[in-house]
Amino acid sequence: MTTIHVGNAPCSWGTLEFAGLEGERITYPRMLDELAATGYTGTELGDWGYMPTDATALRAELDGRGLSLTGAFVPVTLRDSAAHASGVADALRVARLLAAASVGAETRPFLVLADSNGGDRVRTAWAGRVRPDQGFGPDEWRIFARGAEAVARAVRDETGLRTVFHHHCAGFVETPTEIAALLEMTDPSLLGLVFDTGHYVYGSGASDGAAALAGLDRFVERIWYVHFKDCDPQIATQARAEGLDYFAAVKRGLFCELGRGCVDFAAITDWLRGRGYSGYITVEQDVLPGMGAPVESAGRNRAYLRGVGL
Repeated sequence: MTTIHVGNAPCSWGTLEFAGLEGERITYPRMLDELAATGYTGTELGDWGYMPTDATALRAELDGRGLSLTGAFVPVTLRDSAAHASGVADALRVARLLAAASVGAETRPFLVLADSNGGDRVRTAWAGRVRPDQGFGPDEWRIFARGAEAVARAVRDETGLRTVFHHHCAGFVETPTEIAALLEMTDPSLLGLVFDTGHYVYGSGASDGAAALAGLDRFVERIWYVHFKDCDPQIATQARAEGLDYFAAVKRGLFCELGRGCVDFAAITDWLRGRGYSGYITVEQDVLPGMGAPVESAGRNRAYLRGVGL
């Protein structure tokens, strides 16, 4: 029988990767204490330098709390071929730490590769309602895909870790069509997908959680890792109607606590179990200033997931 474990991430404690969205800067020891106390057994690394970058020190912090390392988010400007070499270097720095800090672990962490989301003005402004003409042409797709494969290949060859691509609103791979294009252009043995439920719903232009289940069905062969994130359908509709950019929509509460939006996590849990998914799902709840205490939100999210059998 396969086992699904539940982890969380530093972004749920306000350490978001985007300038202007940061919450209270909670120290990593407090974050890890609260993450473990609220019932999670794994964590992502967070931004480089947030947690210890020495593998022995990092392993001690995790082992002391009974936590596994599940992955690390690495943004790269993949559409720019001149950024590929530095992107590979950044990814390898992170992957070496992940690999060294997880030797002997039951589950191996993923290198979570993403576009440099939020770096393009048009894509940021149109997140959640991207038009086909705002995407890539053939040459741009080839550059992007070649960069993603270069990162994944270097990470695999040097550390043995697997790389998953994170489709993300306000980035150049947001819509279902764009996800499909990237997967079609990359080696399925080399690059997988981290399926993020909230980003998929908003990025698909939907306000109905059925979109997430449809996405799981569509990309089942490439999904290696899963992020649980909810999406408030009313805020999604309002954000699109008012033309809010990505950051404004998130600040308004687009990605709400689990069970308060449109994503059907009970159905998704059944879907994952039915297909033999094992390892971690990672909860991401963007708790921004004014949204309450991260530890309380994390506790409610964990209680909700217990209610759906996780």
